[in-house]
Amino acid sequence: MDWNKRIYGQQEDFRKPFARDRDRVLHCSSFRRLEYKTQVFLNHEGDYFRTRLTHTLEVSQIARTLAAMLGLNETLAEVIALSHDLGHTPFGHAGGEELDRLLKDSGRTNGFEHNFQSFRVLTVLEKRYPEFDGLNLTMATLEGVLKHSCPYDKPFIPEWARESFYLDRHPSFEAVVVDHADEIAYTSHDIDDGIKYGLLDFSDMEEEPLAKRVESAVLSEGLKRGDYLFRHRFVAGLIKILVEDLISSSKNGIKKYKADSPMCSMLPADEPLPLCFSDTIKSELKSMKRFLFKKLYRHSAIAVKMYAGRECIGALWKAYNSDMDLLPERQRALCLVRNPQRVIADYIASMTDRYALRSYHEIYGISYR
Repeated sequence: MDWNKRIYGQQEDFRKPFARDRDRVLHCSSFRRLEYKTQVFLNHEGDYFRTRLTHTLEVSQIARTLAAMLGLNETLAEVIALSHDLGHTPFGHAGGEELDRLLKDSGRTNGFEHNFQSFRVLTVLEKRYPEFDGLNLTMATLEGVLKHSCPYDKPFIPEWARESFYLDRHPSFEAVVVDHADEIAYTSHDIDDGIKYGLLDFSDMEEEPLAKRVESAVLSEGLKRGDYLFRHRFVAGLIKILVEDLISSSKNGIKKYKADSPMCSMLPADEPLPLCFSDTIKSELKSMKRFLFKKLYRHSAIAVKMYAGRECIGALWKAYNSDMDLLPERQRALCLVRNPQRVIADYIASMTDRYALRSYHEIYGISYR
């Protein structure tokens, strides 16, 4: 299969295929909406905190660095990174979990899954051509978005994608790079935002081996806790350690495979990937993520905001299903040719935090500050 080829065929273009993909993603509506979608902290909590857009840009930067150092296709890694979160709902993972519950309760057994939703954004939901839906991207980009996070084989994936993207095999190394870049980005910036917001303190992480490793490096620079630059150097040091470990642990393994094709790996899904952290860092990173889940993601200050987000999504779902005249004209038209509940779920998923809240208040007549 020609993985540079797009679903609807080649057209003359002065750009290389993956650069063209990147440009189309950057100019699509779903990408712009990431600016006002929650990462961990709601968008209106403050100007400092990461949004889904700044997270995406950080993932893209790390992915390009990793791809370059490992001899992979930088532009393919970049466009997969830029696309990987397009399917996220407002209010972060809490919003996606609520939409999943609502769809399943209504009998839509496929539910909602944000990775697959990103793939649907690129192939179905964005509309830029009169003849077909989607952005008309290369198969390699679509495969990378669909399979960047395992497990890859999910029952709701359509037959055409199942036949086209080899779900019994690992994705390209570029897609695996994005998965690791995502992990590096959210671990580091969630610590940064958590400390900035006052929900975490460096003393909370004293027992974490990875934090000890990073703090030792920062202390060697002559800084100490409480210094203005300590937090910034800590976050930079964490990214540095993780990136360098991934490169050193992976470069020899990757050399065993042909690296000039975006589908170079083609390894069976049950076979270990050569692109991975060292065993030590993998264990320490896993421990750090457990710590963040317990201390930050389940913090009452976060839980309150996420509860409000779930209630907002539930109320919008109820309203739109009760009276479809509340939907915009395009969504009402789509309800005539597609499953109405899926159309409603797609519409809610596309919303930014603030648009979802505004719609909620307009429908239910509740003022919001």
